[in-house]
Amino acid sequence: MFSKLHEGLARRSFDAEAQGPLADIRVLDLSRLVAGNMLSHVLADFGADVIKVEHPEGGDDLRKWREQGHALHWKLYGRNKRSWALDLREPQSLDRLISILPHCQVLIENFVPGGLEKLGLEPERLWTVNPALILVRISGWGQDGPYAKRPGFGTLVEAMSGFAYLNGFPDRPPSLPPLALADMVAGLYGASAVQTALRVAEKTGKGQCLDLSLFEPILSVIASEAAKSALTGLATLRAGNQSSHTAPRNVYRCADGGFLALSGSMQSMAMRLFDAIDRSDLKTDPRFISNDARVEHRDALDAILSDFIGSKTLAENLALFEQAKVTAGPVCSVLDLLDHPYVAGRESLVRLPDDDLGEVVMHEVLPRLSQTPGGFRRPAPTLGQHTQEIEQWLESLANQKVDK
Repeated sequence: MFSKLHEGLARRSFDAEAQGPLADIRVLDLSRLVAGNMLSHVLADFGADVIKVEHPEGGDDLRKWREQGHALHWKLYGRNKRSWALDLREPQSLDRLISILPHCQVLIENFVPGGLEKLGLEPERLWTVNPALILVRISGWGQDGPYAKRPGFGTLVEAMSGFAYLNGFPDRPPSLPPLALADMVAGLYGASAVQTALRVAEKTGKGQCLDLSLFEPILSVIASEAAKSALTGLATLRAGNQSSHTAPRNVYRCADGGFLALSGSMQSMAMRLFDAIDRSDLKTDPRFISNDARVEHRDALDAILSDFIGSKTLAENLALFEQAKVTAGPVCSVLDLLDHPYVAGRESLVRLPDDDLGEVVMHEVLPRLSQTPGGFRRPAPTLGQHTQEIEQWLESLANQKVDK
């Protein structure tokens, strides 16, 4: 079923007894698809008890993203979580949800703004039950503003944010990213914001609402373009693999068909590059003497570099530039990474046991904390796998309350 390329990757196992630094944090995740799952994935990897609240029929839509019939996205981003099957349209299910809130620190939702209120779960009611609750509200465009009620999928956000306009080649249409980039960036922002809000709640005993749009996080990573356009009155055109603010930077074809990525964004690196290709004369060429000049004449510089790099194989180029300490590297596919010495040596990808596939390749827990690392506690749950244990636990809490 699997290729054998990944057999050099380290094997790991799940340890249900492992304790991460967020072990005292319980997260109720009502979201679906990518952004919320990415956010809670980060928290779960570091020990938070993430309970995915899923509809009993079908569950989280991320389960439906399949490869050869297998929900690989779910296996990776659902790891370390528990699944609680609840139909929130039923009053008794809402009651059970409310009953767990005093024992949670975070609630994540990604309904269209107002959706939580339609369920009778307005923030004020939630804070009455648990004043310290952190409420993460994920949406395409934010909880307020002129687009609040509009559909907000990542594709629309990646297009409208300016990212797609910048991405691609000048003679071709704008290009969307080949992954759920806006959602992933928002999820990472959200994980950071949750931990900030938890710190505040520890000090004040008060929770708050985190208004997390998909639009603003991806805009933030290209926000320098807004400053640039405000200054120049112009939109930055697509530049392929070049950069509009530093040169040289590109992907170059080698003699054997391989591709080399190279960046000389620092002045010292550009000068070192010119020495490496035996063109020290370029150091004093007015077209290439400074970064501003190189950006203006980047096509001419790329022609020189393309001729040099194109005359050698990828291995020859890598050896030459490594010896010269020039920042260059190969363009790899993810397939290449399965048996890449860096990935295996660093254990960036590892193998975990899997009931369906025998084992599954997934990324290591990030970032790597030296004293309190995260870990692999449990595989991604089947739909409703933990419903009984969660409800039995809630029942025991209710009985304890009655006894008191």
